[in-house]
Amino acid sequence: MDKTIFELLFILIKGMSVVAVFAYLLGMQTDIFNQLVSRKAKVKTKLILGVFFGLLSLIGTYLGVHILDAYANIRAIGAIVGGLIGGPTVGIIAGLIGGLHRYLLGGFTAFACGLATFLYGIIGGSIYYHRPLSKITLKESFLLGILVIIFEMFLVLLFSRPYALAYQLVKIISIPMALSNALGIALFISILHNASKKEKELKAIQAYKALKIANKTLNYLRDGLNYNSAQETAKIILAETEVAAVSIADKEIVLAHCGLSEDHHHSGQEILTTATKEAIANGKLAIVTEQDEIGCPIEGCSLQSAVIAPLKRKEEVIGALKLYKTDTEEISNLDIELARGVAELLSNQLHISSLEKEAQLATEAELKALQAQIHPHFLFNTLNTISSFCRTDPEQARDLLLKLANFFRKTLKQNSKLVTLKQELEDTLDYIAIEKARFGDRLKLITDIPEVLHCYELPSFTLQPVVENALKHGISSQAGTGKIKIEALKDKEELIIKVSDNGVGISAAKLEQLLQTNQQNIDSGIGLNNVNQRLKKIYGSVYGLAIESEVDEGTSVTIKLPLCKGEGLLNNEIKNSNC
Repeated sequence: MDKTIFELLFILIKGMSVVAVFAYLLGMQTDIFNQLVSRKAKVKTKLILGVFFGLLSLIGTYLGVHILDAYANIRAIGAIVGGLIGGPTVGIIAGLIGGLHRYLLGGFTAFACGLATFLYGIIGGSIYYHRPLSKITLKESFLLGILVIIFEMFLVLLFSRPYALAYQLVKIISIPMALSNALGIALFISILHNASKKEKELKAIQAYKALKIANKTLNYLRDGLNYNSAQETAKIILAETEVAAVSIADKEIVLAHCGLSEDHHHSGQEILTTATKEAIANGKLAIVTEQDEIGCPIEGCSLQSAVIAPLKRKEEVIGALKLYKTDTEEISNLDIELARGVAELLSNQLHISSLEKEAQLATEAELKALQAQIHPHFLFNTLNTISSFCRTDPEQARDLLLKLANFFRKTLKQNSKLVTLKQELEDTLDYIAIEKARFGDRLKLITDIPEVLHCYELPSFTLQPVVENALKHGISSQAGTGKIKIEALKDKEELIIKVSDNGVGISAAKLEQLLQTNQQNIDSGIGLNNVNQRLKKIYGSVYGLAIESEVDEGTSVTIKLPLCKGEGLLNNEIKNSNC
């Protein structure tokens, strides 16, 4: 008897090779496998899987041994595993196919075994809702195999007659069937676990490639999508991937092509591939699996298949990325994921680039607006002063005209670039010199800026508006001598510039509103608020202006900046930077 049991076990375990083949085939179907793992399988996919596991269950019967007008088999594997990884739909279809087939084979255990097989699918499908594939351990799958065979032996004893023959059959086949089916289920789950692990590793590699490509292309895409940036980006993608060629197009023409067939695929051509036009039109990834679909007019072109991913800026499609292969239907799911990942990262970079340009234009517009606010009344007052000197002191009038011309020449040429503190101070002193001609001895200026700080940089047109506010709203409204003091110091990694006056001061209510982003029509705050917002936009929210004031005592404006020293960088390139 023992010898018979071991012989049965050996025969049944030999059938594991078929189970392994089925598991391997399922693991190779990446798209279907991903749907199963993510539990997003479509109805059509579930029907196909139901038949797939039903056939495995059916084959499990034929891989068994005919004994005592019954079968010692590994039929349970297909129905159980189908339910475990595909849910009730897959499990029921697989169980129905395997169970109906066993019932039609006949024998005194036909009903019991057929019913058991059908119930296996339901059992697996029930577990599906409580235990995802990734969480099912080999120990659990093995134990499940033992339990379901015990359940089947119980049904055989319950429904099969004569009972004595059923009892004798159970004694012979229960242990071999329990062990072989348990091993088969564990083997199937193990192979799928390994396939899932390999898939994750490959995706991680693809993600790493995509990030590496994004990092290398960052500098080129700062200027947007054009011939140069597209060419350099295509070269990088080709070098970092295993595709045959890379093309990048805008909405109408090919901007770059690198790799095979460069002799007849080149920049400047109109887009020929219908799939590319469709991908750009509907914003969805497209796959070309035949050479004819590529649309190349050159006979013998080596590019046979491609995956095409749209490039977007926000929601607007601005072009497409195309990865080519040399064999028909060679595009794999990993190629698709790579194309999608790279296209998304490039799209994000292009979007960020456009935002940076918008921010730069906005900052330049704010600077122009600030200059426009100050120039008119400053020009009007200065011309009135010069006019009065023309009769009383022509030499002084001439000197003021030269200073005025020099001041306007500098300020009108200024843009959003950085200037040194020395340059900014010189421009401010020119302004003070002109105003001093109007105020005479009523205006005194004190500067306390160590020469060692002259080389540090700040956005142009930062200091002069603060000084003008001190003069216009603090000094000019009071009787007696007005004093303005400009001092600067280095505090760790920050440059602190302080402009104070002994003027009329600002009320607490007005001071509270002065630097609010949405403040309007506060005469003394228009220039200050503009300067404050520019500095925060350039350096970050921790920098900008701070104002302290008391009525009839004076006002102090502190400008806090990061300590930047070196070449004049564009404002959008130094944000949150310590240079």
